[in-house]
Amino acid sequence: MLTITPVPAFSDNYIWFIRQAGQRQVAIVDPGDAAPVLAALQREKLEPAALLITHHHGDHVGGIRHLLEHYPGLPVYGPAGERIPQITQRLSDGDRVRVEALDTEFEVFDVPGHTAGHIAYYTDHALFCGDTLFTCGCGRVFDGSVEQLHASLQRLRRLPPETRIYCAHEYTLENIGFAKWVEPDNAELLARERAALHEREADRPTVPAELALELATNPFLRTDDAGVISMAERHAGRPMRDAQDTFITLRRWKDVEYD
Repeated sequence: MLTITPVPAFSDNYIWFIRQAGQRQVAIVDPGDAAPVLAALQREKLEPAALLITHHHGDHVGGIRHLLEHYPGLPVYGPAGERIPQITQRLSDGDRVRVEALDTEFEVFDVPGHTAGHIAYYTDHALFCGDTLFTCGCGRVFDGSVEQLHASLQRLRRLPPETRIYCAHEYTLENIGFAKWVEPDNAELLARERAALHEREADRPTVPAELALELATNPFLRTDDAGVISMAERHAGRPMRDAQDTFITLRRWKDVEYD
């Protein structure tokens, strides 16, 4: 059974440790900062088995070099389509990564949009999706395209509803704020806000969240919902052509008026 724990970094990042319960070896997802990783490894008496990288942004890759100085020869898995010099195995859609120390295999998805070569890792109903899908939100578009991001989210929303979303940032409450603009009367969204406030007041993470909750509350996964479409049309001042048009309208609305 996998044990997955967050290592907080910077102001709102999560670096994920993945290991078998009771075992000392861990796979580490997106180590943007080596210092908290090294501290956690020492504190918990753990040994890194692999680094799993989703995309090239500095808050996801910035700690790789320092970790390799401490653990030379550590395998580094990452996207084939992005320039990350430390990667030892470049991955594309459909590849599988087996981390023998964890007795675990990860399926790789191409999920471009936030960046052009972004990938995600999926195993045992756990999705490590970097900055593509957030709890109650999604990533901004940098060197990918908004059309790619919509297609990536449409793919992820088809995963089993019990899938747990291990994204890389603590953005839930901020994202709920925008979601309430889109769906002010969504009872499940309002309940989610109360639960998230309770967790953050106790200094606990709101991540992971089940995909089922995202499908009920995340407007970027609800672009086929009549109420979401209506609010997008009201904002844009025109009819929506399709779900992609609704998604693009929501993403630009959040970019310009909320973030």
